[in-house]
Amino acid sequence: MRPAQTAKGGYARGMKTTLRSLPYVGTLCLLLGACGSVTTRLEPAVETPAATPAPSIDPHYQPVIDRDAAYIDSLRAAPAPAEPQVIEGKSELGDRLELSANGYVNIGNGRYPTASNESLEAAIALGKHVGAERVLIYRQVSDTGAETRSLLAAYYVKFRLLFGATFRDLTTRERESLGLDGGVRIGGVIGDSPASQANLLPDDLVLSLNGTPISSRGQFQELLKANAGKTISLRVLRGTTRIPRVVRLGELPPTAKPE
Repeated sequence: MRPAQTAKGGYARGMKTTLRSLPYVGTLCLLLGACGSVTTRLEPAVETPAATPAPSIDPHYQPVIDRDAAYIDSLRAAPAPAEPQVIEGKSELGDRLELSANGYVNIGNGRYPTASNESLEAAIALGKHVGAERVLIYRQVSDTGAETRSLLAAYYVKFRLLFGATFRDLTTRERESLGLDGGVRIGGVIGDSPASQANLLPDDLVLSLNGTPISSRGQFQELLKANAGKTISLRVLRGTTRIPRVVRLGELPPTAKPE
């Protein structure tokens, strides 16, 4: 992605102009929560404001997550920046997958009929107004390729991850060699995530969650979702040692526009 060229007017002054490469870890964007110390005490769910629909703020703005600012702010990994980072997008879908792997969520889009400097300035100003951390700019070109005719700005906010690690089912050979009936193996662990803060490591085997034996990857995923926003207790096999790990899960991401 190339940094966007901003028009005169100072809207993007001080913005970072590069987007470092983000590894795609194969996880959907789920939210991150702070991790408690290793104890067996379970805490109540994280409080979030009522899910109020977003008010109409600009005729060009189309919310992807139809929630007000207070609700979005409650799920942020960090406070909204003074200025968003403006980036020239390459592919809407590809960019979304790349960003979502690191916890970024597309909260809304700004659509403008022309890709003029004035439209770009307005798109950046709107991104600042909605508290976007990253504004990805896409320019639609006419069929002849001779004239740019519209501009799309995609607004992203980084949310806290639910768990922050990939995991898979154990193979039949792994189960037989370890004498296990179930469990999942941890793969990649995202830095500063609940899994990372709980000191979960690649190749750890998760055997149970809150005392419930783990039979499969799908069951573990559902248990994580069911306990979003809470502190959970995991039983982990690391090498030949069974150890407890307590993880403070994040909230699930808000859904798109309710029907």
